Amino acid sequence: MSDTLRVLIYILIMILVTNGIRVLPITLIRKPIKNRFVRSFLYYVPYVTLAVMTFPAIMEATQSPIAGLAALVLGILAAFFGLGLLPVSIICCVVVFLIELFI
Repeated sequence: MSDTLRVLIYILIMILVTNGIRVLPITLIRKPIKNRFVRSFLYYVPYVTLAVMTFPAIMEATQSPIAGLAALVLGILAAFFGLGLLPVSIICCVVVFLIELFI
């Protein structure tokens, strides 16, 4: 089997899996979900997915893991106290810059 054909098969499988994940819930679940546990689970899935993808990047994107951890902690605190996305990201960037400047 040639490499081109193998790549095309991989792409086709990826398309089927990706679209299957999106289409199956629409076709199988027709009624509103009333179970509190399932509704709560589905509500938090996007947040958990984003956190799982973001956390390793925060720790590895900086030259020092200490700078990434400090930015993460201060970003969480800033968000907890009601600051928006832009101020939180500015705070995190400044924290990383200052820590890496002095380390």
